[in-house]
Amino acid sequence: MLLVCRFAPAAAQTAAFLERARRAVALLAAQPGCEGVDLGRAIEEPESWVLVARFRSVTAYRKALQPFDVREHVVPLLSEARTDEPAAHERALVADPDGVTEHPSLLTDR
Repeated sequence: MLLVCRFAPAAAQTAAFLERARRAVALLAAQPGCEGVDLGRAIEEPESWVLVARFRSVTAYRKALQPFDVREHVVPLLSEARTDEPAAHERALVADPDGVTEHPSLLTDR
């Protein structure tokens, strides 16, 4: 499962955003079932940031958000993400140097 959150902090708030994001990224990445977290900045639009977290499953994602310190530091940061597009995505194709793995869809065809 992928969590994709986009942020647009005000320019004057970038340092504070990064300070909060450092803690949130570390806490989220330490949760069982989390396979990694990346925070990136758009090259074309430096005021745009994206957080991408990879989880073993939807259950692992939900459990990762339950610990108190995560609810205290991660959830408030995630609540500031832009809400104009979906944030939770299923993984379809995953590639590494050994090849491409296709994951079965969790969604039914509509």
